[in-house]
Amino acid sequence: MPAVGLPASAESTPAAPPAPLRSGSLGLARGTALYIAAVLGTGILVLPGLAASVAGPASIIAVGAVFLLSIPLAGTFAALASRYPDPGGVASYVRKALGGTAARMTGYWFYFGVCVGAPVVGVLGAEYVVAVLGVDHAAVAWVGLAILIPPFITNMFGVRISGAAQLVLTGLLLVVVVIVVALSVPQAQSSNFQPFLPHGWAGVGTAISLFLWAFAGWEVGTHIAGEFRNPRRVIPLATAIAVVVVGAAYLALQLVTVAVLGDRASSSAVPLLDLVAGTAPVYGRIIIAVIAAIVVLGVVNAYLGAFAKLGASLGRDGDLPHWFARGVEDGAIARRSLALTAALFAVYYALMVAARFDLEAFILVHTSCMAAIYAFGMFAAVRILRTFSPGWWMAVVSSVLTVGLLVLAGWHLVIPAGLALAALVVTLVKRLRKAPTP
Repeated sequence: MPAVGLPASAESTPAAPPAPLRSGSLGLARGTALYIAAVLGTGILVLPGLAASVAGPASIIAVGAVFLLSIPLAGTFAALASRYPDPGGVASYVRKALGGTAARMTGYWFYFGVCVGAPVVGVLGAEYVVAVLGVDHAAVAWVGLAILIPPFITNMFGVRISGAAQLVLTGLLLVVVVIVVALSVPQAQSSNFQPFLPHGWAGVGTAISLFLWAFAGWEVGTHIAGEFRNPRRVIPLATAIAVVVVGAAYLALQLVTVAVLGDRASSSAVPLLDLVAGTAPVYGRIIIAVIAAIVVLGVVNAYLGAFAKLGASLGRDGDLPHWFARGVEDGAIARRSLALTAALFAVYYALMVAARFDLEAFILVHTSCMAAIYAFGMFAAVRILRTFSPGWWMAVVSSVLTVGLLVLAGWHLVIPAGLALAALVVTLVKRLRKAPTP
C-alpha cells in the first residue's frame, strides 16, 4: 500500500491479478438479493412521492437519468469488487490509487456520513405501520426503533445467516412493487401528467439528488466481496441482474405515482398506501404496511454487514482505534465494529427524532456523502483497473457523471467536507507522532 497521504505510483495501474476461488457463503441468489435490497430498499416507500413533490411529472426524467447513471457506476464497482475483494471497499481502492488520506476520507464518508440514512430507514417503515394501525403518530419513534433492532441480531451471527434471511426479505420487497403497480394502474389519469415541468429543470435537478438515495447501494458489495464464492463470476452477474430489476421497479413506481396521485403525491407520508387505497382500501393497505416494515429489515440487514466490515477495516488501517479491527478477516464476524455501528445508529436516530422526522434533510446529507464516495471511487477505478478494459471505460464515464452529482449536491457537501477535514487532522496527528523528537 502507498504511504499515508501519498499517491500510488507503479502499482496503481496494473492488470488485476486472478482472483482466487473463495469458500464464502454468498452465491448468485443471495448475492443478488443483497444488491437488490441495498439499492431498491426503502426508497420505494417515500422517494416516488418526494420526487413528484419537487419535480412533478418530470420526476420520471429524474428516475431515468439516475438509472442510466447507475449502469456504469454499478459496473465499475462490480469490476473493482470482483478483482480486489477487501472489507475496506471503496476506501481500499482509493488507498491504492490516491493514498492513505484520501482513503481515510472515503472511509469516514461511508461509515459516519452514509450512516446518517439509518434513522430515515427506520422511520419510513414505521410511518406505514402506524398509518395502518391508526395509532398516534408519536408511536413512529418507537416503532422505527423496534424495526432497526432485529438486523443487528442476525448480523451478530455473520453473513451466512443474514444472507439467507436477505433472500426471503428481498423476495417480499419485490412482491410490494408488483402489488402496488398492479393495483394502481386502473386508477391512472393522463391529466396528472400536465403540466409536465411545474418546477422547471431545477426541480428535476433536486429530484435527481433525492433519487441518488434510491440508486445508491452498488458500493455495498465491495465491503463483503470476500464473502462471495468465486467473486470474479458471481459479483458481475449479481450486479447485472440487480441493475435491471431495480431500474424497472423504480420507473414503474414513479409512473404510477404521477399517474394516480398527481398533486397529492407531495402531501403524503405513505404514498404506497395511497396508491392502493382506491382498489384495495383494506387488505391492500395492510399487506403493504406489513411488508414495508419487512423491507426496512432487509435494507438494514444488507447495509449492516458492509458497515461492520468497513469499521473493522478502518481499525485495521489505523483510521479507527485498532480495537475495532477484530473480525476484519473474510468469514469472520466484526462484532466490535457492529457495536460501534449500533451506537452511531442510536445517535443519528435521536437527532432524527429531535428534528421532528425531517426526512429530506437527512436524505440529502446521506446522498452528498454518497456523491463524494462515488467521485473518489470512480477516479480511483480509472487508475487501478486495466486501461481500456470494459470496467475502465465505465469508470471513465462515471467519473464525468459523478462530477455532475457533486454540483447537484451543492451546499450539502459541507458534511463530507467536515469529515474530510477530520481525516486530514488524523493524518497530521499520525505524522506528528512519527516525527523524530529533537
